[in-house]
Amino acid sequence: MSHAFRRKATAFLAVAVLTTAGLSVAGSPANAATTPGTVQSSATATLPPELAPLATGKRITYYTTSVSGSTITATGLIMTPKSGRTGKTVVWAHGTTGLADQCAPSTNYNVFWPEARAAVAALLGKGFTVAAPDYPGLGTAQSHPYLIGGSEGRAIIDSVKAARNLDSSLGPQYAIDGHSQGGQGALFAGELAPSYDGNLTLKGVSAIAPVSNADLFAPLIPGTPGQGYLVMALYGLQAVDTTFSASSPLANPAKLRTPVLAAGCLEQILSMYQSLTPSQLLVGGALSDTLVNELVHFANPAQQPSSAPILLIQGTEDEAVPYFITAEALLPELQQYAQPVQFVPVQGADHDGAVTATTSLVADWIAARFS
Repeated sequence: MSHAFRRKATAFLAVAVLTTAGLSVAGSPANAATTPGTVQSSATATLPPELAPLATGKRITYYTTSVSGSTITATGLIMTPKSGRTGKTVVWAHGTTGLADQCAPSTNYNVFWPEARAAVAALLGKGFTVAAPDYPGLGTAQSHPYLIGGSEGRAIIDSVKAARNLDSSLGPQYAIDGHSQGGQGALFAGELAPSYDGNLTLKGVSAIAPVSNADLFAPLIPGTPGQGYLVMALYGLQAVDTTFSASSPLANPAKLRTPVLAAGCLEQILSMYQSLTPSQLLVGGALSDTLVNELVHFANPAQQPSSAPILLIQGTEDEAVPYFITAEALLPELQQYAQPVQFVPVQGADHDGAVTATTSLVADWIAARFS
């Protein structure tokens, strides 16, 4: 659950302008390959001002796989360092931006959060090519499966394949750096990699304040300023479970606010739901056990072993992902498996501050994994 709810919105539906000159399409439209990672289109992108001096950018549309096994499209950015290129790829897996197409960071730089730019800048500074997927449904026709870890994980891995299809100088080694929703996705990608990444070699997974343990976490949300996260999670579940209606557990005051899910992004969604009481949010004021169990099935990492070492980072003053969820629940879950887990608590850091405080630490840790 990504960005700190206290950040003010800079613009309601402002969308940053991308330079779209030089559009190219991979393959012929009639018989283009649909192998995951195949690039459908690539266009030059003007990067945020913090990143433009460091890299050139391409906005891509590429194929990935849904949790049901169907071939779908996703979008994202590929950022190539202007100097010191290593031939290694690192995925930046972003935190929550929203559910609607205008919430794709590759086209709306108002949701390419400042802490994300700082993290990406540190990775580019090490000479890594950075793939930054939007995740399925952000910028494409399908609904966004928010907090469905298997969806995020596949899009993350396939963004590496897409980067290599664009740049043949990139080798098979890659690493993942994710925050919040993206930290969850990074952990899922580490679990999926042996069966999904083909000839790639995952060297490490950095997860900063990752979403985990929905059974402990979700029941705490009603009545807090983060209630919009839970509403988004219900619609993420609806995107992958056709038998579930996201509106069914919502009380009428919450239902009346759902147009914001299509009209706004994270800040607007949080603002719209933050003042509701639990009984105004949910029928009966709480989630059913059945619903919590389904969220666990799709959202909880650490249900199987990682295939690479893990760097787990958590701010002690996180207002979006509570410290105890990561330190006391997720950490021992990850430690039960063979891959080493390095845990870094960041004293005094909130949800976004944990990213900005550790950009160099993460970049150095990833560089060490590659070496």
